[in-house]
Order: sequence, then structure tokens, then C-alpha cells
Amino acid sequence: MHILIIEDDLAIAANLYDFLESRGHSADAAADGEAGFHLAVTLRFDGILLDIGLPGMGGMALCRKLRHESQIDTPVLMLTARDTLEDKLAGFEHGADDYLVKPFALKEVEARLVALHKRHRGKVACRLLEVDNLTYDPKTFSIRFAEQNVKLPPKCIRLLALMMSEPGRVFSRNELEAEAWECVQETSDTLRSHMHVLRRALTKAGGYDPIETIHGLGYSLTLRA
Repeated sequence: MHILIIEDDLAIAANLYDFLESRGHSADAAADGEAGFHLAVTLRFDGILLDIGLPGMGGMALCRKLRHESQIDTPVLMLTARDTLEDKLAGFEHGADDYLVKPFALKEVEARLVALHKRHRGKVACRLLEVDNLTYDPKTFSIRFAEQNVKLPPKCIRLLALMMSEPGRVFSRNELEAEAWECVQETSDTLRSHMHVLRRALTKAGGYDPIETIHGLGYSLTLRA
């Protein structure tokens, strides 16, 4: 997952960043509300860790602005030292999806982010995906590329659907394996072999391979110029 950390306590932000990166996720961080809002609306994230007590634009105002002005529906997990029921209700009213009181366990932060991400993906699971002349209908599991039907095994379909959900983004090996197998594989050979099957089928149908290997980072679904 790609996570945005908006937290002004540098020690907490560094702990979150290091832990998430060590778990195979990628992260960006901002130390104030304005910088966090800018990142949230200009980049795509799978989840946002949002502190309430931020300098400048506070967390509540930032969350409301994301939801109502920018129409950003990225899952938001609020982090705060405020533990009253009124504070929690206010967070939900401003658009938060979940609420975690400091101090917290890093593993719980990750678990909640994963749960939010799965629920969020479930909301859009039935939406038709279209990237250039490549389409995927999750209701029928049908794929068409350059007006040609493409037949793929289930795990290849999962890999393609994930990359189509955010064209141009580089997906790491961990992200792709978690999507297709729900766990990281022991070696990269399994993912590599499925990518080979997927790319060969797309090339046969469309005349070119729309998947780019980003060496040392992962794979990306590219857009034609």
C-alpha cells in the first residue's frame, strides 16, 4: 500500500514511516496540514494516517476539506491523544473512516490500514475499468484489449485489475503478491511467471505490451503517448 502520514511529531512520523516501509509498504510524510492536503490531492494513496493536532490547518478541517471540496475518498485513519466519545464522533463527522488513540501499537496501525483498504477496494470492485483501449469488467471477468477478447487465469486477472486501478503507478512485488495470493511469496519466481503469462496474452491481443518493468521497484501499467 502507499500511505500518506500527516503528523507533526517527527518521532512518531519517523516510527510510522520506518515500520510501514519495513513491512513492504511505501510512504510519504507531511508535518503540517497544508503540506498534507497538497500531497493528498496531487498523489494517489491507499490510506492516510492523519493527526488531529496539526499546525496550520488542523486534522478535522483537513479531512472535511478532502471529503467535501476535493471529493477525495481515500480511507483516513485519525491518530490523536484525544480519547473522549465526543472527539471520536467529531472525527467521524468530519469524514474519518477509523480512529486510533495514542499511544498505539504499530502493528495495529497496519492492521487497521489493511482493513480499510480492503473495504475501500470492495466498494469499487464492480466498477468497469478502462485504460486506453484496455477494459476489464469485474462483473463478468471479461477483458478486452484493442477490441480483442483476452483470456487469463484468475491470478493474472487480479494482477491486471490492480494495475488498471491506478495506471502509471509503480506497484511493488509485495503489493502485487498480496493482491493475487493474499500473502508475499517466498521467491519472486511465482509473480514473474504470472506476469509473463499476462504480458504475452496482452501482446498477442493488442500488438504491444502495456506493462512496464521498473527494475528494482516493480511493475506499472503504462499509457500510450
